[in-house]
Amino acid sequence: MLEGAKVLEAALDAGARVESVYLAPGATTSALCAEVVRRAQAAGVRVFPLAQGVMERVADTVTPQPICAVVASRDVPLESLLEKTFLLVCVDVRDPGNLGSILRSAAAGGADGVVCCQGSADPYNPKVVRASAGALFQVPFALAGEPGEVLDTLGESGYTRLATVARGGEDYATAELPERLALLLGNEAGGLPEELSARSDGGVTIPMAPAAESLNVAMAATVLVFEVARRRRLAGAPGPFEAGAPQPLA
Repeated sequence: MLEGAKVLEAALDAGARVESVYLAPGATTSALCAEVVRRAQAAGVRVFPLAQGVMERVADTVTPQPICAVVASRDVPLESLLEKTFLLVCVDVRDPGNLGSILRSAAAGGADGVVCCQGSADPYNPKVVRASAGALFQVPFALAGEPGEVLDTLGESGYTRLATVARGGEDYATAELPERLALLLGNEAGGLPEELSARSDGGVTIPMAPAAESLNVAMAATVLVFEVARRRRLAGAPGPFEAGAPQPLA
């Protein structure tokens, strides 16, 4: 379930299978809504006008968007991501807003995929979909199993598994970030379990002022994703954007 013309536009752009679209009265007075409805109808999607007040009863937000849609699931098997080089691995990331922001940063920074281990938020939670701002349709993600098993699978597939830790890891600005890299992101309150940190191939830390306890996990993911992107651009590696080219802020 997704809400809003912009997210529906992202779904259509990505070729997602949109099953149905629902319109509040007056929705198509917006040029963007009218255009995405036209595109959906051209693709054979069923469009249902709703009576006054219905959207407010079925939507997830207090003040809902005038358009919502039901879209087929988008996750891929973990095995299909093992051909990639740069993955973000969410271990017990429970806040839907954080997971959505991680997906958004992964897409913007050119990460190859996001792995959601057992215990993390559901990527299909409406709050995740909203926070991802359409990135749910731009970056591959897998719903994986128990974190320890995922860690073993990544190691067997040749990834360097770096644990993100608030203190005691290598400075991210100077740490080696190999080509086949899996960054492990932990729980908002407790971080990564000690046993997983110990089984990883190293730790990386973002230096902070002494008074700061930690960074928000989504913000930390953003810093690290763009550090990897920066190094790959400098190395001339192929990526989603040209080296030195200004990137849009939104």
